[in-house]
Amino acid sequence: MALETSLYQPGRRVKIIQQVPRQEGAWSQSVEGVITRYQQAKTGSWFAHAKDDKLWLDRLELRLDDGELTTLNLDQYTRIEILDPPDVEDASDSDEESDEDESESADESNSD
Repeated sequence: MALETSLYQPGRRVKIIQQVPRQEGAWSQSVEGVITRYQQAKTGSWFAHAKDDKLWLDRLELRLDDGELTTLNLDQYTRIEILDPPDVEDASDSDEESDEDESESADESNSD
């Protein structure tokens, strides 16, 4: 069963920073793009000794700015930064509705 999360929604712009630990410091690489898909997929692993000798990995597919598609394996050394803001339009709609409700209640109290 795949992990469902709103963090990895397709269409969301993200920056992925991955690190590889080494004896002398960590090697770090970052990439920015738009999420096309998130999935948990099994991969062949001769050393995992899991069921059917498969290891499940979290995979994030991105479309980079130049159109290239890339697949990243997410692990404990991966950091994900969300670059696009949440939908501001939805928040402004709810603010307008609450303003209308307040003005209607004010009108009702003034008519008494």
